[in-house]
Amino acid sequence: MKFPTDEELEKLRAKYPKGTKIRLIHMNDPQPVPSGTIGEVVLVDDAGNIHLNWQNGRSLALIEGVDDFKVIDSVTTVCYGQKQVWNSRKEAITFFLKGMNACEGAERERYTNIYRKLISGLAVCDDSLEGAE
Repeated sequence: MKFPTDEELEKLRAKYPKGTKIRLIHMNDPQPVPSGTIGEVVLVDDAGNIHLNWQNGRSLALIEGVDDFKVIDSVTTVCYGQKQVWNSRKEAITFFLKGMNACEGAERERYTNIYRKLISGLAVCDDSLEGAE
């Protein structure tokens, strides 16, 4: 087994920080986590294994380049104090774009502020003016 260099570990940890959501496509393991299961990254260890808390309670680690998985582009929005976690940034963008076009006044401004933050790539997008410029 080849262990990653310090530089490779740094890149892996930057690519898969704690809290990153991942959808498993296929795990190369005798007793794999089922395909389609979503997990949240806990840490990348010194061997380069990506440890997750899987939704089904399992705890098998992933190995980049061995297992097949996809990072979920999740985003959190906060509108009128209501927090919502989206598993797809694209779905959130579509929702708030439709909302912008369907309302006016202060409500439209709130939706617009969130939309601007979504398209800028922020992980948490709220309806305040801060960061919306």
